[in-house]
Amino acid sequence: MMGAMPQARSAFLQPRLDRLEQRLHQLLQSDVEFIHLINDDLVSAGGKRFRPGIVFSVFELLAGEDDRTFEQQVDLAAAVELLHSATLLHDDLIDDADLRRGHQAAFRKYGNAVSVLSGDFMLSRVLQILSELPAAITREFADTARDICEGEVLQFQTAALGDYGLERYYRIVTSKTAALLRTAATVPGMLLGLDSEGLAALRTFGLELGRAFQIQDDLLDLIADPEKLGKPVGGDLREGKVTLPLLLLFGTPAEAELRLLIDRRISQPGDLERVLALLREAGTPQEVRRQIQLHAEAASAALAAFPPSPARSALLELARSASLRVS
Repeated sequence: MMGAMPQARSAFLQPRLDRLEQRLHQLLQSDVEFIHLINDDLVSAGGKRFRPGIVFSVFELLAGEDDRTFEQQVDLAAAVELLHSATLLHDDLIDDADLRRGHQAAFRKYGNAVSVLSGDFMLSRVLQILSELPAAITREFADTARDICEGEVLQFQTAALGDYGLERYYRIVTSKTAALLRTAATVPGMLLGLDSEGLAALRTFGLELGRAFQIQDDLLDLIADPEKLGKPVGGDLREGKVTLPLLLLFGTPAEAELRLLIDRRISQPGDLERVLALLREAGTPQEVRRQIQLHAEAASAALAAFPPSPARSALLELARSASLRVS
């Protein structure tokens, strides 16, 4: 699980997180019952609010405890969380998922059309927030929405064509996951008028943290405890998604056998166990963890552009914990 923010910082973060929950409820109100129910499920489920936590922590990094932008901070955090939540509704349907955050996926309860359109409703709320913010921030969100869509489609294209490779994998990871963390880290600086050097450091932090986070996700999908993960392992392989742990076996003696298992999407008894055995024999999990650590260290190094502070320490801890979580 992603590490929590240090308790000493709760005086700064907690009022913002509390206000965020209120704001999400306000933004997602609808007199259409199915939309209301899906949105209520989503807000009640909560999740870790990891991305809003980045937004708030970067505001504190740059402006201390100055509350003059309090409501704009909350709105930016809400926009980031709603964009993320909309993609989850769409992803669950595309991936034919049974569970989300330990609960039945929305499309299983309400049907495909309602789930997709409720995700679109969330995107409309994001547009409402952005209509009251500077144009540069709107462009950042637009670029991120494009990146997410391109990354998801490229992932399916790669699985359909069997066109696997490290360069393509990293483009998918950067587009579908790291881009939104880039936005969460960068938009506070854009609102506060941070200089280009500072914005570049925040972009690097968000991108590298996002890469570490997604690669850890991909590793956990293969080797995690299913109970802690909240879903069966091997889901990516069953969908034809070949992630870094598997790509590292390409070009080795294990590749031919691995490709057979990938092509049949581990559909036969013992297939997943054989994949895990091949990974263990090659020491691949350890190499993947090393790669995750390199990305986490790059995220941490980007924060050297800012003076020491409790907010910087909290962001450094997020980077450190990206490689340690188990769900």
